[in-house]
Amino acid sequence: MKSRSELRGPMAATRHPFSCRNFSRRNFLRGSIGTAAALALAPLMHNAAATTLAKVRERGTLIVGIYQDMPPFHAAGKGIDVDLAQALADSLGVKLSLLPFNADESMNDDLRNMVWRGHYLGYGPADVLMHVPVDRPLMEANPQALILAPYYREHVVMARNLDRVPKLDAMAQLADQTVAVPGQTLAGWLLIGADGGAYKNRLNTQWKDGTECARALQRGEVTVAAGLSSELESVLRGDARFAIEPMPSPRAPRDGWAAGLAVKSDAVDLAQALQGAINQLGQSGQMKEIFARRNVGWRPA
Repeated sequence: MKSRSELRGPMAATRHPFSCRNFSRRNFLRGSIGTAAALALAPLMHNAAATTLAKVRERGTLIVGIYQDMPPFHAAGKGIDVDLAQALADSLGVKLSLLPFNADESMNDDLRNMVWRGHYLGYGPADVLMHVPVDRPLMEANPQALILAPYYREHVVMARNLDRVPKLDAMAQLADQTVAVPGQTLAGWLLIGADGGAYKNRLNTQWKDGTECARALQRGEVTVAAGLSSELESVLRGDARFAIEPMPSPRAPRDGWAAGLAVKSDAVDLAQALQGAINQLGQSGQMKEIFARRNVGWRPA
């Protein structure tokens, strides 16, 4: 799913780790597994030396890889992943150093560039990469990385103006609606292909991501908007004029997918510390507060 360039829209250089073209590569529809399985992966030696917890503390900073242009998780230096990265650094007693980057062609590329080897342009790897799908096939394809600590469950959803669309429980009801959806995303792919392309003429696909679609719905330019739950909620959550519900498509992943962290495979002590920090943030209520600052309801993974 890669724009957010997942599933949002990634376009060109600034894609999301979850856009349509990368959705199939990442095999999100095949489900995710828990952190225990991720941490059980055997440590391996690779091109770059692992950054251990001791090295992070000696340096005094945690270098966190974060996707560019991915609202509400990161936009212009702010967002959920920025706040969460700060909380992780605080938990280790060090300062935060963000390493924003543009998503590559696939999640495998991002793990190589930002986790275990570094980019050929000379930056990276980071100590930890955020917003990584906690996905078994992805783990198996990348033994150089440990994928762990799922911290949010994402879904494909649709929002509608309740005055104009009181009910939307079947795709066929879109035939009379105007729908905003970023085309190069999972949501766009699902809608463009729904019922043999029956609704393509009802779709406005000019938008970069779901937040733009939600704003178009707010302005009354469309009657329905589609995208990721985090995107639409960040704009519309709490506004009684709109409803946000799962996309009524049998092809949409009902359980969504989990986003977590990744470190180099032999950085086991750092992985364990980060997992503990994520657990504590969830148990203390701080994780919920971090998401609430961006008007997104936290869904534990």
